[in-house]
Amino acid sequence: MSRRWFITGGTPGGFGVAFAEAALETGDRVTLTSRRPTELATWAEQYGDRILVLPLELTDAAQVQHAVHAAEEHFGGIDVLVNNAGRGWSGSIEGMDESSVRAMFELNFFAVLSVTRAVLPGMRARANGWIVNVSSVAGLVSAPGFGHYSATKFAIEAITDALRDEVAPHGISVLTVEPGAFRTNAYAGFANEPVAEAIPGYHDMLEQVRAAFVEMDGMQPGDPRRGARAVIAAMAQDPPPRRLVLGSSGYDTVIDTLEQTLDDIRMNQSLSRSADFPA
Repeated sequence: MSRRWFITGGTPGGFGVAFAEAALETGDRVTLTSRRPTELATWAEQYGDRILVLPLELTDAAQVQHAVHAAEEHFGGIDVLVNNAGRGWSGSIEGMDESSVRAMFELNFFAVLSVTRAVLPGMRARANGWIVNVSSVAGLVSAPGFGHYSATKFAIEAITDALRDEVAPHGISVLTVEPGAFRTNAYAGFANEPVAEAIPGYHDMLEQVRAAFVEMDGMQPGDPRRGARAVIAAMAQDPPPRRLVLGSSGYDTVIDTLEQTLDDIRMNQSLSRSADFPA
């Protein structure tokens, strides 16, 4: 029986389209949302009535409700939600302007909540469903220049872990996906975006961050299509994993960071335990 997918962030050359193609390859049906749906019109023609492309500004709660309702009406329900849309801005913790920080949280965090809450009632009614939240390696490992972006993804990690246990009794499975460096269009914007930093002392650091992304654009080791297929393979496991780090470099970075974190915590075990009342 074919599944019905609802995928956000349908940008050509991005993970959203890769997820859609992977699902369509298996015979499933897909609703793909985009801020600029006309860019997907030619691509969508090859899939006929198995694809529904909808316009969606994710930070508009009314549009989210309308899109979810339209998808449910068109295909009869939503079996798999992929919260894929997101964007990262670079800037120092001290210097990034507050409006940019809030805009990042609106898209990367609150929009995910909005879509998830809109889709869950139908899944609970059918006692079945999948929610795939696309986080990032940056949701497990923070880095200079991307602290605010990492904060949005750390927040996704937290709510996804809690959500997984909350909805499991209702027959709903939840997976966190953490891609590393993948060959999408995400890095392309850095070439045309000058560093905007209010505090001169951080400017050189951010220029180095920007230069690294510009240099890596088009050379990222991760293949979005292979990544999307890996997610579908993970969903088919019994039991499925709680999270899936995508890409070798991302996997190595996460493992190294978590092992260092464990070493640091264990090094201070006696000091940690000393904070309890005496037995």
